[in-house]
Amino acid sequence: MDKAKIKETVLGGIIKNNPTFVLVLGTCPTIAMTTSLSQAFAMGVATTFVLIFSNLFISLLRGLIPDKVRIPCYIVIISTFVTIVRMVMQRFMPDLYGTMRAFIDLIVVNCIILARAESFASCNKPLYAALDGVSVGLGFTGALCLIGIVREFLAGGSFAGIAIPGFPAMSGTGASAFGFIVFGCLMALFNFIIQKLEARKEKMKRASLPLFDGKAEIVKEGTEK
Repeated sequence: MDKAKIKETVLGGIIKNNPTFVLVLGTCPTIAMTTSLSQAFAMGVATTFVLIFSNLFISLLRGLIPDKVRIPCYIVIISTFVTIVRMVMQRFMPDLYGTMRAFIDLIVVNCIILARAESFASCNKPLYAALDGVSVGLGFTGALCLIGIVREFLAGGSFAGIAIPGFPAMSGTGASAFGFIVFGCLMALFNFIIQKLEARKEKMKRASLPLFDGKAEIVKEGTEK
């Protein structure tokens, strides 16, 4: 078991290859399902469930799936788990499912899931594939929830459906156009923070390297001669 690869896989989807803020995938549900925190969280959890199990099964069956029909096979596997999500939501969360129905069905062709199936799950072992699903799912869910918090707060003056006293709702902030503005601002902030952290990490790495004093070496060599 490669610990370095496990660490890279777990952190990759959350930070370095965040599907929303870095790779800019799944923009349609990102804008449509972030008008409130509850919708954003539900969409993220549903997508994460499908990611984990579709990645796992695609990895397990990668040696049996013919190359020419791999995409249709991936869609069949993904749609199986989307159907499970739909049935569970219909049974236990009918009101929430009513507002999300179209976008739950569209998880089947979500570019995040298809991208991970094609680029990672189909060429890695089941453990890594499942961890990748967890990582990318958490990155997607976190991004959606962050956008949902900002949009709900500005549009409705509330947090997770709980009204905040003294904060008036701002008209127009619940529209999709404003959602793109919030999305863009948070994306810029996320990438700015990541770049600063990477630069700081690189600086600390360089500072920890031993210094080579060329003059001292020359003097030492001359003395020995």
